[in-house]
Amino acid sequence: MNKNDQAFLVQKIRTQYIEKEHTELDLLKELDRKVKKPAKMFAYIFGTIASLIMGSGMSLVMTDIGAILGIKNTLITGITVGIIGMLLVIVNYPIYKNILSSRRRKYADQIIALSNEIIGGQGQ
Repeated sequence: MNKNDQAFLVQKIRTQYIEKEHTELDLLKELDRKVKKPAKMFAYIFGTIASLIMGSGMSLVMTDIGAILGIKNTLITGITVGIIGMLLVIVNYPIYKNILSSRRRKYADQIIALSNEIIGGQGQ
């Protein structure tokens, strides 16, 4: 290993132990995460539940699970459950966009002010 490789490796290890300065850019990234994370979490959880409901309806129609559970008319029940699941899957994206836009409105002033401060500070 030559000296340049050693110096690079030492610097790489050293940076893991040096406390990082929190800059305005870090704060801007955190605010952006604060806007997007709740909407994403809702969409993931709601979408997963909705797709499971839709899949349950499909299973009732295509398998013998309904008969095992004691459901008499599995076709009607399965189609109904599947359609409900599909509707939930379909409305997931508009709900996500609504949550995201409301959170953007809530944090817009802070993010714009901070980004203007960062952009203005770079030119000096």
